[in-house]
Amino acid sequence: MKKAKFALVGLGVMGQNLALNIANKGYPVVVYNRTASVTQEFIARLTNGQSVTSAYSYADLMASLEKPRRIMLMVKAGPAVDAVISEIKPYLEPGDILIDGGNSFFADTERRTAELERDSFLFIGAGVSGGEEGALHGPSIMPGGSLAAWKALQEIFTAAAAKTQDGEPCVDYVGPRGAGHYVKMVHNGIEYAIMQMIAEVYDLLNRGLSLTATELADLFVEWNQGELASYLIEITGEIFKKLDPETGKPLVDVILDEAEQKGTGKWTSQNAFDLGAPTHAINAGVASRILSGMKSQRTVAQKLIDGPSPTFIGDREVLLAACKHALFAGLVLAFTQGFGLMQLASQEYEYALDMQVIAKIWRAGCIIRADLLDDIMQAYGRDPGLLNLLFDEDFNKAVAKRQGALRYVLINAIRMGVPVYALSSALAYFDAYRTERLPANLTQAQRDYFGAHTYRRLDKEGSFHTQW
Repeated sequence: MKKAKFALVGLGVMGQNLALNIANKGYPVVVYNRTASVTQEFIARLTNGQSVTSAYSYADLMASLEKPRRIMLMVKAGPAVDAVISEIKPYLEPGDILIDGGNSFFADTERRTAELERDSFLFIGAGVSGGEEGALHGPSIMPGGSLAAWKALQEIFTAAAAKTQDGEPCVDYVGPRGAGHYVKMVHNGIEYAIMQMIAEVYDLLNRGLSLTATELADLFVEWNQGELASYLIEITGEIFKKLDPETGKPLVDVILDEAEQKGTGKWTSQNAFDLGAPTHAINAGVASRILSGMKSQRTVAQKLIDGPSPTFIGDREVLLAACKHALFAGLVLAFTQGFGLMQLASQEYEYALDMQVIAKIWRAGCIIRADLLDDIMQAYGRDPGLLNLLFDEDFNKAVAKRQGALRYVLINAIRMGVPVYALSSALAYFDAYRTERLPANLTQAQRDYFGAHTYRRLDKEGSFHTQW
């Protein structure tokens, strides 16, 4: 019997779809799930011609694979990954390749890489983005770890990955050890920021201008035809069209206003603090989800705390146009902060990340895919050492041209009492970054006053302390 080229362990929806994707590209796949009935049900649903077989023990799984064995784990991040690795290790041989395709914390991937390589096994931490549909039809894949392992996987991953309009596969080797999962973590952080910005514009237009779901759907469909063209803008328009079959109301209007999170956005913010990277918009996206979870407190607060009424006074068409431009500026600044964080991490962790390659990988398949990423890729192509996207002439002009619209949107949102945490954080970053002299001189004077922390001067070298 011909042996499989690839194994998939963990048959949740993502695992099942990825197995089908790889098999449909002509690579025989063997699958395993801890619960045998899940494997049986999956195999029973297969159509003729799909080259997927099943294994019901790790011994059978290994016997079904050609060497070096390529085994991808699609299990819940955290202890479950370590548990599966420990179960599989006794059956591995030197040179076999394990791939963690979950949303693992990059530091865990660093540890696992070191542990497995000590035993002559190869390890890949692969960020996979695109959701269920992406896994089936072509995700964005961000593999990091052993370069030798990547070369053994490159053909399969290239076939399975999403393709851009120009035919480029959205996968490439990212860097050593935990680099792949690090890039995926930042991807998710940017995702938090963009989703929050879109939600803030929706809130402003819905409560401030009383736009209906139908009107919002038409607006987002229109926006998706221009500079805002992206997956998240596209699905937002689709969401507004959907009606609840039970009530007949727009489904978005009957969904509880609590946004959950799995931790990747929080990891991005925490790591940014560790590295000293300004990720204002990402942090706002994380904090906004936390505050959304305080539903019961917010219900009480609305009755007890006064504030302005969300009523817009002015030209509606002007605000609508401004929201479009403000959202584009916000997206640029969210990407700017994410790529800035990755540049710091690349130095700190010696990942040698290529920003142009990362932008290329994100152009299709992933959740934050957007036409904007073509421009980001070109910017890093013009200057691989670009310190900040705002130093690129095209992006500098793009944000500068729209900053007036962003300020107009924020002024009106503040007047109406509509929270715009991510958009205002993005503008605060922009204004702080373009300011040569910030009020940190006063902050440092305060630190010296109460803690004798010293300060540096503008006019001479050295550290100084004053008896205040």
